[in-house]
Amino acid sequence: MPLLRFLSFWFLLALTALSLPAQTPRRPATKAPGAPATAATPAKGTPVQLLPGTRELQGGVFNGVKIRKLLGNVSFKQEDTFLYCDSAYQYLDRNEIEAFSNVRIIQNDTVTINGDRGFYDGDRRTARMTGNVVMHDPRMTLTTSVLDYDLTRQTAYYTTGGHLTDPQNTLDSQQGFYDTRSKVFVFKRDVHLVSTDVKGSQTDLRNDTLTFNTISKIAYFDGPTRIKGPQGNLYAEKGVYNTITRVSNFQRNAKIETPNYLLGGDQLVYDEGKLYGVATGHVTLISKKDNLLLRGDVGRYWRALGRTKLYGSRPVVRNISGRDTLYLAADTLLSVESRPTKVNQRPILYAWPKVQIFRGNLQGRCDSLTYDRQDSIIYLNRDPILWQAHNQMTSDSMEIRQKRGQIDQVRMFAKAFVIGEDTLHNFNQVKGRNILAYFKQNRVNRIDVLGNAESLYYALDGDTVVTGVNKSLSATIRLAFADGKIKTLSMLANPDATFIPPHELKEDDTRLKGYRWRPTERPTRRTVFGKHFASDIKAKKPRAKPKPTKIKAKPAARKRSAQPSKKPVAPAKAPVSATKR
Repeated sequence: MPLLRFLSFWFLLALTALSLPAQTPRRPATKAPGAPATAATPAKGTPVQLLPGTRELQGGVFNGVKIRKLLGNVSFKQEDTFLYCDSAYQYLDRNEIEAFSNVRIIQNDTVTINGDRGFYDGDRRTARMTGNVVMHDPRMTLTTSVLDYDLTRQTAYYTTGGHLTDPQNTLDSQQGFYDTRSKVFVFKRDVHLVSTDVKGSQTDLRNDTLTFNTISKIAYFDGPTRIKGPQGNLYAEKGVYNTITRVSNFQRNAKIETPNYLLGGDQLVYDEGKLYGVATGHVTLISKKDNLLLRGDVGRYWRALGRTKLYGSRPVVRNISGRDTLYLAADTLLSVESRPTKVNQRPILYAWPKVQIFRGNLQGRCDSLTYDRQDSIIYLNRDPILWQAHNQMTSDSMEIRQKRGQIDQVRMFAKAFVIGEDTLHNFNQVKGRNILAYFKQNRVNRIDVLGNAESLYYALDGDTVVTGVNKSLSATIRLAFADGKIKTLSMLANPDATFIPPHELKEDDTRLKGYRWRPTERPTRRTVFGKHFASDIKAKKPRAKPKPTKIKAKPAARKRSAQPSKKPVAPAKAPVSATKR
């Protein structure tokens, strides 16, 4: 009879073992790499209770470990936590459970974790779930292959890749840490967030480190981050993104990129809903089509209107055209980009007030300026003045017309006045109702004075001696230049010309009415470039000091009597004659 009982016991034990997974009971590591540290020797926890309903129950000692084997509708409870599975090993001496098939852990009726297999430590109150793991709480669903969960801290951790979803967002990463109390996720490595708004538009965010609050739906990122949206792309290396309001607050090396423009700054706040952004600190706007670069301290961007406004510390424009570069500074710059949906909207740059221009040997200033980039025309308004080499041009308003990246014409309207300084520092002058100055290779080639034309030019002998002054009156005067000097002067209608020799010249004869020479107002590279393009100013190399040379003594020359030079004196040039056509 004792033998029969012994055989029956081992027969039942063998059946139970066949119904459980064919694995040796073991205690797996409960701490994943990077997870919060736990105590080396935890305090004895509340015993895990086996709830009624288990179909079969067997106990015994295996490999020196006291184990209870359970099969069918297994359920346990410890404090606020329930564990369900199809079968399990319960380690009675260690307060641990190894669960198999349809494993489910529920805490506080809010957090649910499902998986193929689980290990539960009742003393540490930790759980590791493996195989098709799905974690639910009221705000999100997380899927992964391995998940560690600390029931005391209510935190979850994975290192084998995870996928999170909520009603508006999906998020993938290689590693993740989730605090179920604060509802904050920390994602690392290959983070990919896709956010969908109520209209169905999607925003795609990628980086390597992201903190996401599942309550506020706000993402905090650190490190290079790229956000792609229907209205353009964003880039930053630190900042905050609200997936509900779609407002971004970037705090390091931030950029907005569209097919035509790139706007960047140290900090950037951008509202995707309103398509409006504000950039501050080292703000840069790049127009990709026409080599236009704007820099300033503050920039405001209206994406729907295609407008960007820069101000603060005298923003500057740089426009590269071939070998020539135009720099333009003002207190405020406004760039308007062309819009495919608006036929009449042209790419235009507005600048005001206190505008300054620097381009090669052309400098200028005015109160306000409009640059039509489609037609390459610059309009200068309110007391404009231009300097080209030794020439000064003024009028009530002006136009600078460009062709193939070079200045083609300067048009001066109303009270036009041109002053040119010659080699003897005399001032040649022309004035009239309007003046057209034609350029060739960025130098004045011809000047047409239209309406009430007057001219005053000094006649020189060999660029060293003044032989007189030519004064002319006409309805129209044309001046042709060669090598920066007047070649011919022609009066085309109702001419009246006089020549005044030097001994008859008076102060009034050297100035036309309205004459005003203003060299102190001429902008320099340093004043126009400012701090924004200071690096474009090439430092002058110091001249090398000449090496001292030894002078050899020469024999004394014979004394010769002084004789007058036999070199003939060049005859005086005739004054420029006025020709009537």
